[in-house]
Amino acid sequence: MQKAKDRITVFEHEILRFDKGEKQITKDQYLALEKYCGEGVPYFNLIHNGVRFNEYVGVLQVGKTVIEVLPKADKMSIGVEVEDKWRKTLIDMLKAVGSFDIKSTSDSHLKIKPNTILDLYFEMFIKEVEYLLQTGLVKQYRKKEGNLFALKGSIHFGKHIQKNITHQERFYVRYSTYDVNHVLHFILYKTICVLKRINTNTDLHGRIGALLLHFPEMPEIKITQTTFEKINFNRKTGQYKKAIEIAKLILLQYHPDVSKGRNDVIALMFDMNLLWEQFIYVTLRKIKDKSTEVSAQTSKDFWQPKAGSKSKIRPDIKIIREGNTFILDTKWKNINGSKPTSEDLRQMYVYHDYYNAKKVALVYPGIETSHEKGCFIDPSTKEVSNKQCGVISLQTMDTIKAWGIKIRKEFVDWMNEEQ
Repeated sequence: MQKAKDRITVFEHEILRFDKGEKQITKDQYLALEKYCGEGVPYFNLIHNGVRFNEYVGVLQVGKTVIEVLPKADKMSIGVEVEDKWRKTLIDMLKAVGSFDIKSTSDSHLKIKPNTILDLYFEMFIKEVEYLLQTGLVKQYRKKEGNLFALKGSIHFGKHIQKNITHQERFYVRYSTYDVNHVLHFILYKTICVLKRINTNTDLHGRIGALLLHFPEMPEIKITQTTFEKINFNRKTGQYKKAIEIAKLILLQYHPDVSKGRNDVIALMFDMNLLWEQFIYVTLRKIKDKSTEVSAQTSKDFWQPKAGSKSKIRPDIKIIREGNTFILDTKWKNINGSKPTSEDLRQMYVYHDYYNAKKVALVYPGIETSHEKGCFIDPSTKEVSNKQCGVISLQTMDTIKAWGIKIRKEFVDWMNEEQ
């Protein structure tokens, strides 16, 4: 029988099979992923004896095996150094767009070197709960009822008569109690138990065990999206918000193996197209120029049927600079120096017209930073018009700070450039 590896690293759009290939999963793991895929997840597609990953990146953990899916604009290079580069790039991009709240938990405060995004989220959660235990768990009032020897609260006459005909020394009462047994702690305790079961990072084992030892045991409850939607934070419970956010991410993506108990699945995956769009947006928002305004997903009405709602047009990023409008559409794919697709260009033509833009551009990742000019053809004269659509490729850099500076300079130069 094929032995499960502890960790497998692949890139987006790669294939993992259980019957062949340098990197393999076991058949049991494939069956667990097959069942997970049946629940409608978009992270991968099933193929014969394996899975093909989509444009989602992050971590899938099956049992004790971690499958790390990394982004990659350069499809040619391979190796450990390339994996390290793209792992760091992914984590830095997630931090830049706010997926990691580094105001409350920065790299310098973390005690381990994360091997994957999952490790980073696990330790962030552990650190938050350690802080809550240190400062004291918040108590809340809750309603209770029971058969007591002392009169407390109000008597529930129906059940009092039913249960105490022969026990006149007791009172069946309804009352309020003030303790730590409430939904916030139910969620945190369940998350700690899940981490105890699925964590593979030895540096975290002891801290998870300490949390289980010091955190009060809580009743088991079914936790769904609705559970989190009903939570209202106040002045006393505001400090729980970060821990609950991470718990939500973990619990709603956790799928236990109820049959064999060996291949639980947890996924922490991100749509790379959306991440790329958000990263470019938050980077350009930092342009230090009062004459420049950057906005995302600015929609306009585009089509009105005789009955029903209007259709809207919504470019990824709109920039207004010194009274001129610039439209950007981000695409996470390496076009390797080839032309954009006709579909993408038609979309940009509409943006140019509808927003009365000075320029529009398609923004891609690339193996080097480049900017290609291009203009649309005037349909009446068949000549090249002054409607410019650029193709901008952005090479990754060693640090997110240097990359951000490079991106902002590239776009300021592009906007200032004469047509």
